[in-house]
Order: sequence, then C-alpha cells, then structure tokens
Amino acid sequence: MARVMIVENAEFMRIAIRDTLFKHGHEVVAEVTDDEEVIEKYLEIKPDLVLMDIMLPDNVPDNMNWKKLLNKFLIIDQKAKMAMFSSLGQQILITESLKIGAMGFMVNPFEPGMLKIIRIIAEPN
Repeated sequence: MARVMIVENAEFMRIAIRDTLFKHGHEVVAEVTDDEEVIEKYLEIKPDLVLMDIMLPDNVPDNMNWKKLLNKFLIIDQKAKMAMFSSLGQQILITESLKIGAMGFMVNPFEPGMLKIIRIIAEPN
C-alpha cells in the first residue's frame, strides 16, 4: 500500500486522517504542520503520495499558501504525486488544484471509496 505524507496544520485532522489511512493499509511516513518544513521532509522521505490540506493558511505574511506549495513540489520533483483534500467541497478549489498539477482531490472525512484513489495515485508508474 501507499507511503503517505500528510500536510495538515490541525492536529485532530491529522489524527483522523492517519487513523483512516492506517485502517485501509496505508503507512503514514510523515506528518507536517509547518509549510517551511514540507519540502525538506518530502526530499528526505520521498513518500509515494503527499496528501495536503487545501486550506493551509494563505493569509499569513511570508507563509506559502497551498497553490505556491503545490507548484513548488512539482518544480522540485515533476514526478511528485499530490492529492489535495479539504472539508470543503468547493468546485473552484478542486479545479484550481487539478490545473496546477494535483492528481486528485478528496473531501474530508474520507470514505472508503475515496481511499481507493490514494492507492491508484500512489502506484508506481
């Protein structure tokens, strides 16, 4: 199954996502809350998939928002597999993330059918 890195600033959400992924056979190899640490941790661990909250703060000065972070991932590693998630199912956010290069978008809380997407995305090319 997939080795997943979770990017989420809310601890309760990380716990819920980690538990859900674990129940479905996935391994959480990193949990990152600090935008500045995300790329460094990714390069260190090289997970199969990065599952990132689309609602990372984007109004804090000097803080990368999710769009910039997604772009940065795809610049440093064109093979990076990214899936965005949110508790909001806003179509415009889904469309934006897919245009930038995300491979999928899931609404949290995840349903078992949605977790199949993780397995498919994370499979080696």
